[in-house]
Amino acid sequence: MFHDMMPGTDEHLRQNAPITGYIGFDPTASSLHIGNLATIMLLVHLQRAGHRPLALVGGATGMIGDPSGKSAERNLLDEEALRRNQAGIQAQLEKFLDFNDSPTGARVVNNYDWFKEFGFLQFLREVGKHLTVNYMMAKDSVKRRISGNEESGAEGLSYTEFSYQLLQGYDFFHLYKELGTTLQMGASDQWGNITTGTELIRRMSGGEGKAYALTGQLITKADGTKYGKSETGTVWLDSTMTSPYQFYQFFLRAEDADAPRLIRVFTLLPQAEIEALEAEHAQAPHLRVLQKALAKDVTIRVHSEEAYEAALAASQVLFGGGELSSLDEATLLDVFAGVPHVEVSRALLPELNAVTLLSEATNAVVFSSKGEAKKMIQGGGVSLNRVKVIPDQMALDVPLLLDKYFVAQRGKKNYFLIKLV
Repeated sequence: MFHDMMPGTDEHLRQNAPITGYIGFDPTASSLHIGNLATIMLLVHLQRAGHRPLALVGGATGMIGDPSGKSAERNLLDEEALRRNQAGIQAQLEKFLDFNDSPTGARVVNNYDWFKEFGFLQFLREVGKHLTVNYMMAKDSVKRRISGNEESGAEGLSYTEFSYQLLQGYDFFHLYKELGTTLQMGASDQWGNITTGTELIRRMSGGEGKAYALTGQLITKADGTKYGKSETGTVWLDSTMTSPYQFYQFFLRAEDADAPRLIRVFTLLPQAEIEALEAEHAQAPHLRVLQKALAKDVTIRVHSEEAYEAALAASQVLFGGGELSSLDEATLLDVFAGVPHVEVSRALLPELNAVTLLSEATNAVVFSSKGEAKKMIQGGGVSLNRVKVIPDQMALDVPLLLDKYFVAQRGKKNYFLIKLV
């Protein structure tokens, strides 16, 4: 997980326990995603090592936007939307960190609380004068945007975003002064913003203040692309935005080349157990024991044991021949979200048999013609709700799922969801 740290950070952590360290989280969505989960794990390890973790929700800076790693300025949110997002984020953080009144108890802070009464002129006088434009422009995140051209896809940099590192730097100073915070952590693309904070602390305290920076690696796939998106988009920690089944499947589908690193970053499994899983996986990669252990651990901690069991049952329905009737409607739709869906009028049902249902009634979605349907049925390659359609018994006497669904299967891998309306 480790990427870089300022000189002296290791000694500071060893000699001054418990220190207080923080990571900032962007509240532009009501949920964190698995990219954030990697930095949450930095806070988890900090607390497990006997230190105090702070999670800063950027209610003020979220109104502006961080230019790091972006080529365009983001849309700005209003205060009501940001507050709603902050509440969702805090609820998720409470699943990973121990919030209590002990010296190592976690706490959530919101930078809107100290910026809301901070006037523009006051900020320039008290904070802005301590950093030069030359210093701020030397940051990679600024240089990439300020020299924007058509080839890079960058749009240049507004003054609003240029000021972001100064605001984030002041966050560190405020937490240093008010809560004794001496460490800021984050992903490697935050190095410039974090070190601006350590420099601001030094300058605003007359050279006496000492603070530290530590960054973790960005989580990427073996091919170098960013990790955290599925075919349907971002993988969120909120179950209403990414269902536990989709979440479980995302980790289960991890490439063999990625799984060893992911299980070390996202779980707290002991090294010996991980190495044993790797050895077992090497003997039979097709069983995906490493991915299964990863997906189980993360799904339980992000959602719950019950959510994991439901996701596992749904996976077995699709890939292991489990009972379709065991699924509720939400899970059924989730399991078959990626297959073709087609609606058929319930009034037609008495007139249909398997051939006409799977060809004419479904507008040739399953089979292009009755002849094609008959041929595959005769070959034994068609089932409805896991009941094989027999050539001389093609009446629709298969029980409906939830009184409205047929799951049609053509061959081994082609599924279709038919809904009666």
